[in-house]
This record gives sequence, structure tokens and C-alpha cells, in this order.
Amino acid sequence: MVEPLTAPIPANLSISPTPGTTWPGLKLREKVGLVLAPLVLVLLLVFPVHAQPQASKALAVAAFMIVLFATEAVDHAIAGFFGLFLFWALKVVPFEEAFSGFASETPWFLMGAMLIGAMADRSGLARRLAYWVTARVGGSYSRLLLGFILVDFVLTFLVPSGIARVTILGSIAVGTVASLGLLPKGNVARGLLIIITYAATIFDKMVIAGAASILARGIIEEAAGRKVLYSHWFLAYLPCDIITIIVCWRLILWLYPAEKSLEGSQEHLKAQLQSLGPWTTAEKKTLFFLLTAVTLWMTDFIHHLSPALIGMAIGLLALVPVLGVLDSSDLRKLNWGALWFTAAALGMGRVLQKTGALSMLTDILAQLIGPALYDPLSSAVVLYWTAFLYHFFLANETAMLSTSLPVILDLAKTHGVDVVVTGMIWTFAAGGKIFVYQGAVLVVGYSFGHFEAKDMLKVGLALTIVESLILMILVPLYWPLIGLS
Repeated sequence: MVEPLTAPIPANLSISPTPGTTWPGLKLREKVGLVLAPLVLVLLLVFPVHAQPQASKALAVAAFMIVLFATEAVDHAIAGFFGLFLFWALKVVPFEEAFSGFASETPWFLMGAMLIGAMADRSGLARRLAYWVTARVGGSYSRLLLGFILVDFVLTFLVPSGIARVTILGSIAVGTVASLGLLPKGNVARGLLIIITYAATIFDKMVIAGAASILARGIIEEAAGRKVLYSHWFLAYLPCDIITIIVCWRLILWLYPAEKSLEGSQEHLKAQLQSLGPWTTAEKKTLFFLLTAVTLWMTDFIHHLSPALIGMAIGLLALVPVLGVLDSSDLRKLNWGALWFTAAALGMGRVLQKTGALSMLTDILAQLIGPALYDPLSSAVVLYWTAFLYHFFLANETAMLSTSLPVILDLAKTHGVDVVVTGMIWTFAAGGKIFVYQGAVLVVGYSFGHFEAKDMLKVGLALTIVESLILMILVPLYWPLIGLS
């Protein structure tokens, strides 16, 4: 269930919609999941699919988890915990290996990101920055649209939650549309809301910000056996960031031309900014913390401090009385399920690898896409579009990455393809979507009621094609120049 838009801006990183609590209240796919998941588990336990008993049991439990993830029959964190428990209870691996995902840096990097997002929300800094930028660039539809896209990108560093960013910017866009007397489903309203929503899902993959890219980074590091630097990831996608911002801007201007002049929009935004009053102490503290975190993340090639350590340090400092801006109630409001699910997803990947179950899955994928993994260009094309299609069946980004990325990376190893490059391409492809159901961020944007499913299909398909073309240029030509090949 998507959080009401009248509620405070969520600082947590949502994993999946909350299913109904009673059988009659469940959706069809949730009912199917509750029946199919245990059925698949029992069938695969009774009829082993792997010669090694431990590997066969690991695949059975993994299939059970994947069905629950795909159908969203239960919350993803709960599904993940069920799976880890079964790995342990069925003696697939010992307890410490089943729950080893919690010993990884990745879940704690995510916790730091959630605390930073909570700071930006609680202090009001995110809203102030959004109004400040859009008020300065506004004045015409073209400039206002560009302003919203730029703010969406900048807030990716400060508010590492696509849902929070869409809620912040969507609320501002809706207020602007209403104050100018524009139709709720007119071109301006549809254009602003659809691009705010879609861009949030793309930017999350080009910066290590948000549950999906943080989870992917952890899985890639596990497989590659080396650090994936925040700065290196950012540098790799920097040209894509710039091109994407321009393409998003021009695409919306073309598809959704303004139905009338937007005279007065800049004054409205300035009035909203002025109503916030002078900078508060909490906003100043938050700005200092955020700038410190971003600076340290961007310079990790110098000091080599773990991004998780930096995020946790900043997040914990924000909880210190007097010094920080958060308190224990903010800590309790964090979406701990996001952290638990991330740890469970990492644990599942480790168990599949430990038991040798990945080898069978790799063999199947090798037959399908292996022949194309012989040079950077063909690898980029095949991996991108395979991930795009796979995303239809696992709508949740984190579920998609957690269940597929370990297999893809193992396949890359067997074909002598760089594991980090492969993982970055597969993660980036998770941003390509054409249906609203494919991500909680899209559902939040859609719930404002200003665009329809056909708008998502039209904009999503266009940008998915554009992003694939950009990747075809970056991977073979630009990435080798920065040490990715």
C-alpha cells in the first residue's frame, strides 16, 4: 500500500506495497503466491533438480523466495526472513552462513542512507532546496520543467530514496499546477509528474543512492572480490546523467507541449520559498552533514574509506543530542524491512554460491546469452535488454537484482567478462520500465492522479531505448578510459 500523499514525506526506502491482511482482501497474484510458493518448495524438495543434495535444497528455498518476491504475497523482508530460516532449518548451510548477509557492509550502508534521507526530510532542507532551484529557473514551461529534472537529480545525492523525492517534488508540482489554473491532467501536469517520477528511478541507478544500487554494489563486491568505489560509479555514469537530463527535458517538451503560458509560475514558487522563512538551525546542520557525506563519498579514491562507514558515521552523528537533528523516534520510523530484505537477498546469493547451486543456473543462462558475451558492445546490448525483459516478471527492483545478479556475475566470470562492468550494466538496466507496477516509486507518482498508464508506457519506452543507446556508446568507448573494461 502506497503511503498517503497527505502524510509527511517518507524518509524510508520502501521495498514493496503492503499486501492485505486477510485472504478476501488479497490481490489475485498474492493469493497465487501464497499457494504457489510452498508448492514449489515441496515439489523441488521431493524431486531434486541438482545432483548435490545441498544445492538442490538451496534451489528449492530460493525458488520459494523468488515466488514470494515476484507475487508480493508477503512483504519482501518477511519473505527474505522465511528463506534464511529455511536455509538454516533444512540444514542447507549453518546458521552463520544463512544469515551472513547481516555481516556485510551493504545493509548498513543502506541504514546510513535512510538516516541521511530522514535528516533531509525532518529538517525541511530537501523541500527548501527544491523550491529554491525551481524558483530560480522557472518563468516558462521549458525552464520550469528543466528545473524539476535538475532538482530530481541533485536530490538523489541528498535524499537517497526515490519515493521521498517523488513525494517532495510531486507535491510542489501539483501545487504549482493548481496555482496557475492548469488542468490536473493537462499537458503541463502530466509532463511534470511523469518525468519527476521516471527520472527518479533512472538517477537511482547512475548514483549509488537507494536500495537497488546499494544492494547491487554489495553483490558485485562479493562476486568481484574488490571494492566498487562510489566515485568510480558516479564517474562512469556522469556522461549518461548529462545526456539523460537533456533527453528527458526535450522529450517531455515534445510529447506534452504547454497548453498555455505559465506566466506567474516563478512568483508562486518564490512565494512558497519565502513562506519557509529563514534557515533553521536544523537545516544548517543537515546541510553540513550532507555536504560532508557527499564530499567523502566522492573522494573515496583518495582516502579509501568505506561508503558504508561514511554513511553510518554521518547518520549516527545526526542522532546525537544537541549535535544532530534526529531523535530516537526518527530511528524507530525507519523502514527496517528494507535493511532486513537487503541482508536476506545477500544471504540468498551467498548460499546459492556456497552450495554450488549457481552453477546450474549459470549453465542455463550461458546457453541463452553466453554466446553474446564476447565484447563490450554486444555484452552491453544483450545484458541490458535481457534485464529489461526479466524485470517484467520481478517487478520490484531489489527483488530483481537479488535473484538475478549473482547468476549473471557468475556467468560473467566463466566467460572472462569483467564482473564489475557486467554488474553495473545489469543494475542500470533495472531502471528501464514501461509499466507502473514495475516499481514502488512509479506507483507513488501515479497515485497523484495526473498521468495515466499510457503515459508511462510512452515515456518509459522512449527513455528505455535512449538509455540503451547511451550505454552502447559508454561501455565500449568511455568506460575503458576510466579503467572499466
